[in-house]
Amino acid sequence: MTASSTPGGEARTGDLQLVVGLGNPGDKYARTRHNVGFMALERLAARERVSFRANTRMQGLLADVGQGAQRLRLLMPTTYMNESGRSIRATLDWFGLRPDQMLVLVDDMDLPLGRLRLRLAGSAGGHNGLRSTISQLGSQEFPRLRIGISAPADDPITRKARTISHVLGRFEPSEQACVEAVLDEVLAGLGVIQRLGYERAGNRLNSFQPAAA
Repeated sequence: MTASSTPGGEARTGDLQLVVGLGNPGDKYARTRHNVGFMALERLAARERVSFRANTRMQGLLADVGQGAQRLRLLMPTTYMNESGRSIRATLDWFGLRPDQMLVLVDDMDLPLGRLRLRLAGSAGGHNGLRSTISQLGSQEFPRLRIGISAPADDPITRKARTISHVLGRFEPSEQACVEAVLDEVLAGLGVIQRLGYERAGNRLNSFQPAAA
């Protein structure tokens, strides 16, 4: 399924109310590749001059940006990646939101750094945070924006051996300009979803290629 259609085939406009960044809590994991979802939300909160606050009921850090119809709740689960779904389920239940009113920002090792993929549904694709979310929701039907972090190697054996150190490692200095451009594009994409819907946002995000990439 692409970002331009629903199961019934019609274009979906955004009723986006919750944006979830996936990652691991704590300084040890700050700004690692696996935490690029956190990095996007932290960038948005800094731009809007709001702070995250801990919420034990929702097992995460929460912030609000915008007002009225443009208001977004931001969630960074503090459950660690493999249990992200517990925080997401608790937050959706507390605010009375449907999964389709949420967008999950998630790292993707199968995408090169600098590329983005917006989808309205799909499998976990081997990602533990998405796997936990699907398990807790009992459904794959929720939007997600995959943010490319590149793979550590092309051949399967080397890639598997280096996966953990790669995703838990930080971006190289030479990659920083590209990372900054990608994060800016993610924030711009959120605005497009709110104003124009998922089809228009998908057309933009899925074709994005930063000059630094």
